[in-house]
Amino acid sequence: MRELIDCHVHTQRCGHATGTVDDYVRAAAERGLVGLAMTEHLALPDELDPNRNLSMPACDLEDYLVEVDLAAQRYPAISVVTGIEADYLPGREAQTAAAIADARERSDGARFVLGSVHFIGDWAFDDPFAVHEWDSRDVDEVWRSYFGIWCAAAASGLFDSMAHPDLPKKFGHRPSFPTAALFSEVADCAAQAGVHVEISTGGLRKPIAEIYPGHEMLSAFCRAGVRVTVGSDAHAPAEVGYRIDAAYDAAAVAGYTQVSLPDGSGGWRSILL
Repeated sequence: MRELIDCHVHTQRCGHATGTVDDYVRAAAERGLVGLAMTEHLALPDELDPNRNLSMPACDLEDYLVEVDLAAQRYPAISVVTGIEADYLPGREAQTAAAIADARERSDGARFVLGSVHFIGDWAFDDPFAVHEWDSRDVDEVWRSYFGIWCAAAASGLFDSMAHPDLPKKFGHRPSFPTAALFSEVADCAAQAGVHVEISTGGLRKPIAEIYPGHEMLSAFCRAGVRVTVGSDAHAPAEVGYRIDAAYDAAAVAGYTQVSLPDGSGGWRSILL
């Protein structure tokens, strides 16, 4: 029997999810997961999240960290890792590094940092409320811009794993050019940086109805020797562990034999497929 893990979940604190930390850990334990990384969104700058419905308010960080620690004590049968998801914002690396350092250095600090790219400039390209912006954009240029930012994020040293790597496909927008060379370049970026990448089943719940990343890209990561985490990107307790078996299957088809679970002390535990 496979040991199932989930390294990407959110709570009501981010403003666009439901459920408490305890709700998520209890759901993971009830579903027999052996590991769960809580990865609430680290606060975005006010101008990118003026209504505070995209990320956790900075003033909530301490309470969030304490809640994860308490839930880990309540459910000792499951390995609960305290984590955060942080956006990479070009030009704001110093501010992001300081915020991550603060989250790591608190008494119950973050032990796992999931990196993501949701913005090209001030456009949240995966936001359903901003999807109309795609109509005025060159899709090929969006993909190239996104992966330029993504490679910079991977190389920044800020993150332990990079979330949902081919996120621009979320609403079905795909480039017109062959992607093999681009994906090979991106995989080399991740390999040189020594960062993990995520296989996310969250895309199965989105308009594209596919795992992030797709087979071609995931195979490129495998060939480059990039290690992987898996996550559901759950935004409700009912989504914890969502189709993680499918992520394991995708990893195996791409050539992987194991996925990684952060161990909470800066290392990794290998989970065999």
